[in-house]
Amino acid sequence: MKISEILKNSTKTYPSLEIVPPLKGIGREELLENIKPLMEFEPKYINVTCHREEVEFVPNPDGTYSRKTVQNRVSEVAVASAIMDRYHVDAVPHMICAGATKEKIASELETLQYMGIDNVLALRGDCLTGEKRFTPTPGGYSFADELVEGIRRDTGDFFSIGVGGYPEKHFEAPNIETDIENLKRKVDAGADYVITQMFFDNRVFYDFERRCREAGITVPIIPGLKPMSTARQVHLLPEAFSIDIPLELSREMEGANKEDAYRIGTDWCIAQCKDLIAHGVPAVHLYTMTKSQNIIEILRACF
Repeated sequence: MKISEILKNSTKTYPSLEIVPPLKGIGREELLENIKPLMEFEPKYINVTCHREEVEFVPNPDGTYSRKTVQNRVSEVAVASAIMDRYHVDAVPHMICAGATKEKIASELETLQYMGIDNVLALRGDCLTGEKRFTPTPGGYSFADELVEGIRRDTGDFFSIGVGGYPEKHFEAPNIETDIENLKRKVDAGADYVITQMFFDNRVFYDFERRCREAGITVPIIPGLKPMSTARQVHLLPEAFSIDIPLELSREMEGANKEDAYRIGTDWCIAQCKDLIAHGVPAVHLYTMTKSQNIIEILRACF
């Protein structure tokens, strides 16, 4: 079922899940067993992230190094197909501009249509390792709104298309107002809903949602949450995702041992999730990173 239809027909907040495709070498059965515990909660769909090629430097016989791009993860389409085949739950593969020409993306869309997958999340994608700014692929799309427009042009209304939003703004945007203008372009191009980057202060989300509505964005906005599980993430997550960690949470995590950090992070996410449900959000999107124990606790406590 299309996500747009699920959102339209849902009468209460539901959870959605996101997993990361495994590194090559991890078998199909291992992947499916890893996510099996989550099936207890009958998720309406599971998002599967897309990862562009990575850069490696290979030594040459003369002592120099050659730059080589490699794909280290199983494709999101293969993972989505395995999930749908085993668990009969809809999968939402992510599609990115990065590293792909328009022709390659059109071919991937044809493959998804052939497989009966009618949901995608359209994103620009990240820079290559070592790049300071995103470099579009020659013959490809430069921005997510162009990708959304291209999907609609090539496939009409076949796909329900989601896009990403950034409550604390995308790190490349000069300000939140400009970033919301960029988001509106994605929606105007044909996106059906928005899933946000993770955040740890619900007030940030509510302010972002208000600004989006004032800017004329009317599609559903789904908040994204990730439970913190280690004290190191207080520093790692802001560095990786350009987000803020609330002072109260960072102080609680400071010096916490492994068990305490896990408990603090899980309880914080549960409190966030319950508050979002009380505010009537359409869904709560949980970034699992393919680790299920804390996600299971959150699902049991909130849904």
